[in-house]
Amino acid sequence: MRPLNTRVFTPEQVSEAAAILRRGGLLGIPTETVYGLGADGLNPDAVKAIFAAKGRPQDNPLILHIPTADWLERYCAEVPPQAYALAERFWPGPLTMILRRRPCVPDVVTAGLDTVGMRCPDHPAARAVLTAAGVPVAAPSGNTSGRPSPTCAAHMLEDMNGKIEGIVDGGPCAVGVESTIIDLTAVPPRLLRPGGVSLEQLRAVLGEVAVDGAVSRPLSAGERPRAPGMKYRHYAPRAPVTVVRGSPGAAAAYIRSQIRPGDGVICFEEFAQEYPGCVVESLGSAADKGEQARRVFAALRSFDATSAVRIWAQCPDEVELGLAVCNRLNKAAGFHIVQLPMDAEQRAGE
Repeated sequence: MRPLNTRVFTPEQVSEAAAILRRGGLLGIPTETVYGLGADGLNPDAVKAIFAAKGRPQDNPLILHIPTADWLERYCAEVPPQAYALAERFWPGPLTMILRRRPCVPDVVTAGLDTVGMRCPDHPAARAVLTAAGVPVAAPSGNTSGRPSPTCAAHMLEDMNGKIEGIVDGGPCAVGVESTIIDLTAVPPRLLRPGGVSLEQLRAVLGEVAVDGAVSRPLSAGERPRAPGMKYRHYAPRAPVTVVRGSPGAAAAYIRSQIRPGDGVICFEEFAQEYPGCVVESLGSAADKGEQARRVFAALRSFDATSAVRIWAQCPDEVELGLAVCNRLNKAAGFHIVQLPMDAEQRAGE
């Protein structure tokens, strides 16, 4: 297939951009989480083109993006009161709900499952595109499958230039990690992927929420993913990543004891000067998990432009947004994790 001329649109050119979706093309769309690779979610051929552009496995389901919660009943056969309670609290925002789908949702969107992920993004350009297109938009992250997700238009252009018709440049993403995915067909509701809405926030609305095992480990052989990001190695740079978990000081000391000149290090800002001879990317302050979420994918992606042959990464604790940052780093590492013993300060916080 001949390369496409990938055009970059401004948010003021939403009508032109949305026309790409209506005619069955692929469009890069900014959201508050990451940039998505969008297609008309009711057009099976258009959705298949997403998988081809990304090199994405066909058994990895997609999410449908809609402009308002009023659209839920168009595509979902059962919408429980919990869904509307979550929508009232977190939509538009970084939350995806797994619900029973209607037959109008193509199998290629859901990987043949009887459920579909639904999200209403909180980015003005994304919502304007959705409204102008007039269709639900199927959209995974806009990167080549397995690579770190794009958090700015330049990242997406790096992976998708020549493969898609356009990208709407909406600036850097405010959240920086993909949406939280909660399965409302399970009892109790089950967290499938941590993201911009924390587990603590979900429990404040729903009460009991279970955490799927795939949040902290790879899927076992034969397990079928019920949501994006559950099965395959994701978010990974070319060099292998090792995640070091423990208190910030202990993790920094462990990495110092292991590094060789030319290694890459992802660390909190407080320790960025402690690795001479290494390529260092800062996640921001150890106390600022919002900044860590905004920086983690750019940090991972940056090493592909370096000669680093292995990468060491500090990891926050799993409280609030830290759970999402940990999940992304663990997946980038293929769950190659060094778990250090808890120090006195960590034990006191347990």
